[in-house]
Amino acid sequence: MKRLLLSAHLIALLFPICSLAQAEKEGKHPNVLFISVDDLNDWEGALGGNSQALTPNMDKLFKKGVLFTNAHCSQAVCNASRNSVLSGLHPSTSGWYGSTKDMKETFDQVMGDHKMLPQHFRDNGYYTMAVGKVFHEGVSDYKERTDDFWDDTGPKYKITREKELLARGHGYGGKHFYPFPKEGSQITNHYGEDYEDGNSLCAGPLDPEDMPGGKMFDEIIAKWAVDQLKETYDKPFFLAVGFIRPHVPFTAPRKYFEMYDPEKIIIPEVPEDEMSDIPMMGKSIAYGTLKTGDHNAVVNLSPTYWRDLVHGYLACVSFVDAQIGKVVDELEASGKMENTIIVLWSDHGQHLGEKNHWRKQSLWEESTRVPLFFKTPKMTATGERCTEAVSLLDIYPTLIELCGLPPAPKLDGQSLLPLLNDPAAKREEPVLCSWYYGNYAVRSNDWRYIRYRDGSEELYDHSKDPGEHTNLADSPEYAEVIAAHKKWLPKKDVLPAGSTEWKGDKLDQRIKDWEANDSVPDWLK
Repeated sequence: MKRLLLSAHLIALLFPICSLAQAEKEGKHPNVLFISVDDLNDWEGALGGNSQALTPNMDKLFKKGVLFTNAHCSQAVCNASRNSVLSGLHPSTSGWYGSTKDMKETFDQVMGDHKMLPQHFRDNGYYTMAVGKVFHEGVSDYKERTDDFWDDTGPKYKITREKELLARGHGYGGKHFYPFPKEGSQITNHYGEDYEDGNSLCAGPLDPEDMPGGKMFDEIIAKWAVDQLKETYDKPFFLAVGFIRPHVPFTAPRKYFEMYDPEKIIIPEVPEDEMSDIPMMGKSIAYGTLKTGDHNAVVNLSPTYWRDLVHGYLACVSFVDAQIGKVVDELEASGKMENTIIVLWSDHGQHLGEKNHWRKQSLWEESTRVPLFFKTPKMTATGERCTEAVSLLDIYPTLIELCGLPPAPKLDGQSLLPLLNDPAAKREEPVLCSWYYGNYAVRSNDWRYIRYRDGSEELYDHSKDPGEHTNLADSPEYAEVIAAHKKWLPKKDVLPAGSTEWKGDKLDQRIKDWEANDSVPDWLK
């Protein structure tokens, strides 16, 4: 017998997920299929973030278990979020806010006797495998520790015709994010080489000759994962499958672009005065990466470029959905579905012009909200939804409890088992999100409270304003709401790992420059 897990709301009270003691007594542990998707926001049919999104495979999968519709990351950038999930530590605990270099240099200091999630499974009898982007840099951010995490790892993406295909990226780092559009980045082509810093904000369909060996990396990732699922194992397995898209550039095989009529693509609705009630730190964050600001560059490149990028993101979402489908279908065909936990998550969301912002890297809803899904063996509460605010930090404690493994010494998340047993159950603690040092958002079921490091604030009532268009922070009538959320802020701001003092960053410098020259861009006023 593997594991006895979910039933519907009332039955769950009588037949909850079996205890760890029972699992250990039975001597069997479930497999884990751990699917991560890069930069995937709520644009799935099941979450409804974009009514045009075509995601049949994820929608089908989500009917097999519990979908958390109010899940959020710890920090909306790849390296910080992924290391947070895999360590189980919030950036405000670890000081791992952004720099992978600092994470590597302070690993022993931060982790101590604590172990990354895959090592905890490996050290407790699991055969662990990984392919694609699981950590920020691939299967590991820590080369000397990779063998501690994984028994087997999949291939990297090899860029054949390297000179030609890399030239399209205008120097963009990270080969696993390629290929770029046929003619290269529209941003660089239009504005020039001094816009290369953010040239990945581009889109376009690809034909076989545009892809190394005629395939995207995600297709190779899916194939490797499928091949592993065809094998037999004498241990329970933990298979981590890290898909790359819909991370920029928004490129995918042509057929996924053709799933959408470009003339009917709907772009997000953004009020003209969207930024008028946003504090200076929020404006500095929204500015983005490109020389004159991301949103400014997008809307001034051409009348259709905003729509082109939305089209590209939708195509990438449908493309990665198809790859997820291949892996889940093989799990079922292999006969391993019955004794396998599936968890699907994204490291953070993605702005497509909301709040005059692009990419992730903010404290607003579109950056922090992610799909989070669990399917467990023998689950009967299929198609259930949980609307409680939950964190990606909850993945680590949930998995070790589901699998009957020893507790980890220090985890900032909470097990989701009570909510898996009863998706209608309530949870008191909201989600804490950070954006670099000292900037925080507290997301409860109905509210988002933001407190920047300069003391400025934002407050949004999601029951009435899901688009976060009206900042209520300056309204005295909401003082109690703010106070209730403030109590969840960290009692102490942990400095970035490796630092002994805070000297400011580019966000602070941008604000100083704007104030000194009275030069806040009009599109941010």
